[in-house]
This record gives sequence, C-alpha cells and structure tokens, in this order.
Amino acid sequence: MITLGKRQEKEDTAYILDYLHYGRSDDSRPMYQKKPLIHAIGEKHFVLMELIPKENVVPNVYDKVYIGDGDRPVIDHVKRRITYNELTHGAQLELPAVIEKIVLANEIRFLAFFNDAYPITTRLHMLELLPGIGKKLMWGIIEEKKKGKFESFKNLVERVKGLHAPEKLIAHRVLDELKDDNIKYRVFTTPMPPRR
Repeated sequence: MITLGKRQEKEDTAYILDYLHYGRSDDSRPMYQKKPLIHAIGEKHFVLMELIPKENVVPNVYDKVYIGDGDRPVIDHVKRRITYNELTHGAQLELPAVIEKIVLANEIRFLAFFNDAYPITTRLHMLELLPGIGKKLMWGIIEEKKKGKFESFKNLVERVKGLHAPEKLIAHRVLDELKDDNIKYRVFTTPMPPRR
C-alpha cells in the first residue's frame, strides 16, 4: 500500500459519487444534446474521474462499478480524470464516506500501512502523515508492531492506547491528498498528470 514514488496501474473498479442526469452544469449545449455523466472514485488508487454510463442505465451513489477492460455492464467508458475541485458539490459531500467505505472494504490492504510504515526522513515517520498521529502515538504503534504484526483494525486499536478509528485517519489522509495537488508526500493517491 505504501506508494511513495511508485507508478500505479489503471483502476478496475470505481464507486459512484454523483450522477448528473444532464451532464456538467457548465456545458453550454442545448439540453437535448447533453448526455448523463458520473463522478466517481477509483477503488485502488482513489483516482477521481468522469464516467459515461451506458444508455438507459442510472446507477446509485455508493454503487461499485466495473471500469476495467472487457464487458462493462454499467459504464460505457471513462471520459477523463478530474481534480477534487472539478467534482460536483454533491460528489464532494459524499467523498469522505465513500473513501471510508473503500478503506473498510479493503482492511487488510490498508492495515499494511501500519505494519509496513517506515521513516521518511530522520525527523519524519510515515505514520505521522496521518492526521492525529503525533510522536507519542507513532512510538506506541512502532513498539506494538515489534511484538507482532497487526491483524485487523480492531487488533490495532486494542493494542495501541489512544488510537481510535484508523479507517477514519486513513480516509482523512486520502482526502488531504486529493484536495492538494502540491502535497509533499503521497501515500495513497497518484498525482494528476500534467495537463497538455
């Protein structure tokens, strides 16, 4: 899960954040020319994107949809990658809950962050990138990890005093990375490619 400096493969699945019946609000074409559009977030690398649904298909917010190669029952194609600021207001409101849902659905993958985290510099440990984790909590996690790897979020919370809801800490970090294009350390997301 630790992705500092690594290039990621494409997303295969995404979660719906918002369904726009008549496309983007800034689309100046006449109403009859506008097509439905979906704002979604990828499950593996939290890539924000616009998707084009298949004709007569109306997915719901929180639905998990297949966007990889081959037969896609709901999505016709991925239109483009977008930034946090390009999401609709509704999509931005749903984003924290959807990120947390992804983290909980992939607990083992995100638990690896706590089990495999390492110092980034002599003064900064990867664990400290999570909001709410300072030096004291960081050392508590490191000391407990020496006794054996964490087996679940529940096990992590039981063993480390003062640590609560690790899925919320990870979700908050993911959100920070999505909101800030210039964030110094990316752990869970990939930067937007330069616009041409």
